[in-house]
Amino acid sequence: MLRAENLSVYYGEYQAVSDLSFEVGEAELVTFIGSNGAGKTSTLRAILGLADRVKGRIWFEDQSLENVPWHERVKRGIRIVPEGRKIFPELSVLQNLQMGAYFIQDKNRFSRNLQWVFELFPILAERKKQLGRHLSGGEQQMLAIARALIGDPKLLLIDEISMGLMPIAVSKAFELVRKINEEGMTVLLVEQNARKALAVASRGYVLETGRIVLHDTATRLVENPLIKKAYLGG
Repeated sequence: MLRAENLSVYYGEYQAVSDLSFEVGEAELVTFIGSNGAGKTSTLRAILGLADRVKGRIWFEDQSLENVPWHERVKRGIRIVPEGRKIFPELSVLQNLQMGAYFIQDKNRFSRNLQWVFELFPILAERKKQLGRHLSGGEQQMLAIARALIGDPKLLLIDEISMGLMPIAVSKAFELVRKINEEGMTVLLVEQNARKALAVASRGYVLETGRIVLHDTATRLVENPLIKKAYLGG
């Protein structure tokens, strides 16, 4: 579904990502793990068309994304759950979801999608009239995921889903990611919590200082001594 070759990302003269080549298959859950500053978020920004300057090539459903603006990429089915959630705090839960469905013109389709995300996240249905700022951190994360899902994505990008959450909320968030993927959603998960990410992913890429240094199945990465030492605390 997604493929990149020799992808590099620049901010001015600074090169954040260097010559990345990777792919994500349909209905697959792939994770990028690495420390802060490894280039994970910059890679997602390049996929979305939001990076300052990009070299290399990206294909989505075998179609090149070169010169395709970010809003057209969204229309084609790429959505993101951004780092830090970035919900609209002064809008209600329902209004946040309506923003996520901006490109859906069919009211029946929106109603079906709304019902689906409320089934996934019952607490959001209960609090649909509450302002986003009144939700807990975990509930805001649910809202950020639901806002991305309600727009019928083909590819869901998730940036640091565990950031700022209590441990119990982190576990719930990863279980939700697993459930969404098991229902057929293609997911690219960027995450510092390597243990949690590898527990739900099928494959993983390890990024260090903007480069892929290792790629393998999640099972093998968990057993890799270097990964254990650097990312799993053992």
